[in-house]
Amino acid sequence: MTAPSLDALRPALEGVVASVIATCDADGLPNVSMISQVHYLDPERVALSYQFFNKTRRNLLATRRASVQIVDPETMRQYRLDFDYEETLTRGPLFESMKAKLAGLASHHGMEGVFRLLGADLFRVLSIEAVPGPTIAHTAQARPLLAATRRACDALDACTDLEELLDRATEVLEAQFGIRHSMVLMAEDGEDRLYAVASRGYRSSGVGAEVQFGEGVIGVAAREHTPIRIGHMTREYRYGAAITETARRAGLIDGAPRAIPFPGLAAPRSQIALPILEGGRLLGVLFAEAEETLRFAYDDEDALALVAGHLGARIAILRAGESDEDAPTPGEKLPLAGVVTVRYYAADQSVFLDHDYLIKGVAGAILWRLLREYQATGRTDFALRELRVDPALRLPAHAENLDARMILLRRRLEERQSCLRIEKAGRGRFRLAIACRLTLEEPA
Repeated sequence: MTAPSLDALRPALEGVVASVIATCDADGLPNVSMISQVHYLDPERVALSYQFFNKTRRNLLATRRASVQIVDPETMRQYRLDFDYEETLTRGPLFESMKAKLAGLASHHGMEGVFRLLGADLFRVLSIEAVPGPTIAHTAQARPLLAATRRACDALDACTDLEELLDRATEVLEAQFGIRHSMVLMAEDGEDRLYAVASRGYRSSGVGAEVQFGEGVIGVAAREHTPIRIGHMTREYRYGAAITETARRAGLIDGAPRAIPFPGLAAPRSQIALPILEGGRLLGVLFAEAEETLRFAYDDEDALALVAGHLGARIAILRAGESDEDAPTPGEKLPLAGVVTVRYYAADQSVFLDHDYLIKGVAGAILWRLLREYQATGRTDFALRELRVDPALRLPAHAENLDARMILLRRRLEERQSCLRIEKAGRGRFRLAIACRLTLEEPA
């Protein structure tokens, strides 16, 4: 039997069937045990999960050699891989990716609290040998991921503004990859958090929901700039409908939380988060989840990483044309009906309409600035350029996410169906549409 390349063995490295590792001590005495995770790294290397300092671990450190037998769960074909130990990583992208995957495996096997990753042992593959034995025919038809990726990228290329692009990103995941639940989150300039700007497949959009760096698969993917994928449900990486402890500490106003609930599935069994990068800089995260176990395999990760990369490039291209500005289009003056009290809390730049939370952060500061200008002068037409240079908004020196914040603010106002709206008024311009009388308050 001719053994395939390591690339072709990736289905056997998902952890569906436990692998067996054999080592010897310095005197040649063999030891065989089970291993939780054999992680594909590249065509020549894998990483094994280091969880316990046991006989296997001592043998590895003594001889630097190991043999691992893996099983393809679809065909039951078995392969023996001989390894040479290189190093152990205890932090960084690879470690975090394996840690997340191990948490899912631990939950699947009822071993939460027992399976804890201490390190990622890197090995170079010296040889691959097919092990003779009974097999079953592979009947599942492979999804045409390459064609789906090409069509997805073509669809993103057709978008002419950022808002259309972000919505299209979630649309193509469903249309081309059959992924029903997804969202795009953008990074907050100068802060270790992201906020949702587009979503698909959820009962509520969750636009404005925040995720801190390091929180769940989304936050870890953002912090480490690497895809994070889980194939089994685990409490350790779940997002609850309630706000996080970080958000609770960040703002309480008379007991009212300043946060928007995360819109994710109540019981996801598979999740994947892919950083959206441009020139090595984090722009956001593309996130998808499913109710099926092991919905996202290595090939799905590769395809979605390409889509996320293309999304980052398109965002950069669209932003490069932001300096262009159209003449303002004429607007319609709306009749005023009713009174709404807008409260602004400078501590976290949060805005409440009457007693209901709307938004916080830079988006909140933008809305407050516009409303004060309107109240003082009656002005309703504005340009993005003037907001960028306004010191009162406390934007970071090289803030580039102003467009995403305006999308977030516009959608939050639309969802609230309030008497306030923000409308596009040409390239680089927008307009306040106000259909009520406003009372502005800034409590101490």
